[in-house]
Amino acid sequence: MFSVEDNVLQMSNSASGGTWIGRGLLSNDSTATVQRGKDCCANLPWWKRPFDVGATVLLLPLLAAPLLLVALAIKLDSPGPVFFRQPRLGLNNQIIRVWKFRSMYCGQSDIDGASLTKKNDPRITRIGALIRRTSIDELPQLLNVLAGDMSLVGPRPHPLQAKVGTRLYAEVVPDYHQRHVVRPGITGWAQVNGCRGETVVNEQIEQRVAHDLYYIRRQSFWFDFRILFLTIRGLCTHDAF
Repeated sequence: MFSVEDNVLQMSNSASGGTWIGRGLLSNDSTATVQRGKDCCANLPWWKRPFDVGATVLLLPLLAAPLLLVALAIKLDSPGPVFFRQPRLGLNNQIIRVWKFRSMYCGQSDIDGASLTKKNDPRITRIGALIRRTSIDELPQLLNVLAGDMSLVGPRPHPLQAKVGTRLYAEVVPDYHQRHVVRPGITGWAQVNGCRGETVVNEQIEQRVAHDLYYIRRQSFWFDFRILFLTIRGLCTHDAF
């Protein structure tokens, strides 16, 4: 199990003289660091779990009817189960099983994520394309939030074998596992800033991790609220697939 002990997270500097994190630039004049103590739970604010549970309990009854319709559409569109559970890395590098609506043809889903989804991926069903484009496929993760495996906001959990080319994410970004000092989220700072979809070049995962570490350093109730607002506003306009 990954332990966080007296580590310092260091953001790398870009050629332009700093590192772009969302809408701001971290300059070279002040080193951007995240100090971490021996106890990983120190990174979990007291308000976060009550907020996650309270918001999820309110959301589930409101979403029940639409979720049932989505489940019916998936069942009618292609044979197979309605849900898909995928192992991913969570808090403290522990493996969690993430709930999703099935968006691929049965038998073609990549359980370990070794082959990430691409545009016009032939494995995706007709209904799958729609629910992925609107991120509806992620809504069953509210069950993960209730179970305590995930948060509403946090770094997105990645599949175990997610790669850039032939290299695992942790081989590309030395500080990759530092993003696991908090619970993963259904949405996050990286996602609302457009860091999503397949990873073709190293810079794509480097930017995602940089955004995740920025969030960890600055997490607050209002920052979470802002990310949730930006997520809802961008549901119909983002470039996920």
